[in-house]
Amino acid sequence: MADVDEIRVIGADHRDSTAGSPTLGGQRAGWEHFPHGADIGVRGWGATAAAAFEQAALATSAIVVDPSLIRSETAVDLSCEAASLEDLLVEWLNAVIFEMSTRQMVFGAFTVEIDGQRLTAAARGERFDPDRHDGGVEPKGATYTMLRVAHRGDGAWEAQCVVDV
Repeated sequence: MADVDEIRVIGADHRDSTAGSPTLGGQRAGWEHFPHGADIGVRGWGATAAAAFEQAALATSAIVVDPSLIRSETAVDLSCEAASLEDLLVEWLNAVIFEMSTRQMVFGAFTVEIDGQRLTAAARGERFDPDRHDGGVEPKGATYTMLRVAHRGDGAWEAQCVVDV
């Protein structure tokens, strides 16, 4: 189960400068959606499992709104634990979805650390503003459908699952 450790307010001019930049080992981080019936698949990749989890969370946020429209005004610290990396991905994305729903926030940047079976993270974003953040749908939860966390042949890590919308 995820818990919130604390909330920090960040200056409104703070921007995540790592999105889309090269990561360790020359691997580029990124995310995408893939179709899955009435739901949406999210996939993130990066040089580490943590980077892939960050990108999968961005893909989840992008179900609601384009992450480039989100200001990094507030940071929410999260943590979760699970028996495997696959279970940890589902716990992590469900923690992000829970925080978006209960705080009425959208997140556009994530910093994730994974230590064994424990994930700690900061999610940065702002309150949902229907005048600026329109066009998406609210995710209900990450599922075990098409769940995969793996080290790819090209050296990058990939994390994916289907999100119920």
